[in-house]
Amino acid sequence: MVRRNRTVDRSVALFLLGAMLFLPPLLPVFNRPERIAGIPVLYLYIFAAWCLLIALAAVIARAIPHEEADSSAAAPPLATPAPPASDGDRNA
Repeated sequence: MVRRNRTVDRSVALFLLGAMLFLPPLLPVFNRPERIAGIPVLYLYIFAAWCLLIALAAVIARAIPHEEADSSAAAPPLATPAPPASDGDRNA
């Protein structure tokens, strides 16, 4: 249970980090006329922040125990199909 709470806390922290990285107070810092390898600095910042968030999400996802993932994948179906009608039911 403690591990799950840590994972949830890290997921919330990742969301807040992503929100901070892409909100306007930080974006104008990188909105400059300079270019690195012909690419505007703002575009490089957005791409790097996006890659960082994906990498951190992968690290958090690996922290989820395999037992929890296996138990949710093997959940029983919600409804069972009805059995096919027998020949006696068709003639009645």
